[in-house]
Amino acid sequence: MPTPLETFSDALADAIAQAAVSIVRVEARRRLPASGIAWTDSDVVTANHVVERSEGIRIGLPTGEVVPAELIGRDPSTDLAVLRVQGGLTPVVRATKPVRVGHLVMAVGRPGKTEQASVGIVSAIGSSEPSGEDDRPRRGGFSFAYSRGSGGILLDGAIHSDVVMYPGFSGGPLVDSSGHAVGLTTSAVAAGMSLTIPLSTLERVFAQLTEHGKIKRGFIGVSLQAMRLTDSLAESIGQRTGLLIVATEAGGPADTAGLYQGDIVIALDGLRTRSLDELMVLLNSDRIGRSVALRVIRGGQAQEIPVTIAERE
Repeated sequence: MPTPLETFSDALADAIAQAAVSIVRVEARRRLPASGIAWTDSDVVTANHVVERSEGIRIGLPTGEVVPAELIGRDPSTDLAVLRVQGGLTPVVRATKPVRVGHLVMAVGRPGKTEQASVGIVSAIGSSEPSGEDDRPRRGGFSFAYSRGSGGILLDGAIHSDVVMYPGFSGGPLVDSSGHAVGLTTSAVAAGMSLTIPLSTLERVFAQLTEHGKIKRGFIGVSLQAMRLTDSLAESIGQRTGLLIVATEAGGPADTAGLYQGDIVIALDGLRTRSLDELMVLLNSDRIGRSVALRVIRGGQAQEIPVTIAERE
């Protein structure tokens, strides 16, 4: 009769084996190959930083076969890229329940012909939600500096774990104890940390890259600086910080709408903008081309000004 430890060990090995059928080798750079995740039967998601060329990309399948791949799109800000093959992939099983701090997780990669793995626990989960009074990240989250993509885009729900990221693991999945993917691991977003891009970000970016080849982001044509509001203003509007407009781009959306240097942006489309992170999240593709209400403080009074969101070039 197997001991509890043997049973536990076998369960981990089974979970890794289940995930491994959906993990491929990505040969798109000069040095050690990286890993990728079969997202559909013909599409692979991987880390953008491991795709150093746009032609001559090859994918090593779990069967040992090597096939050519086409670069469909990439997004440096979230460090994600999509590659396409002719088909025959086994899509990864995605987790249906979120991981929590303390959950057992495994990083799985295929930098060579066979899968490799390391085991750890979830250490923290990034969040853009403030705790309330002091507008800081809620307890249990981690610094915004560690939950941004390389271009500064907030990765809400980014997973920090203590798994070891061996060379070539970037682009592979982080899986739960059932072998189901909870995100994509990368070593490029936060130096010195094992960071995982969550499923919600993967699904959103994958959809845009396969449709447009890039991520469409909104633009209002202003330079902003975060600032703390006076106690009286903070009490009247219910938030302690806002975004001071220090300059507007001539002919841009903000300039056309009649926004001025010195206005303080406190909300967009009814949602608070207490930090640059929050505003960047709101300037997503869904709002491009739409006229939305920008709530500002001008002369000590709050007012709403309609602004048409443009697409960033």
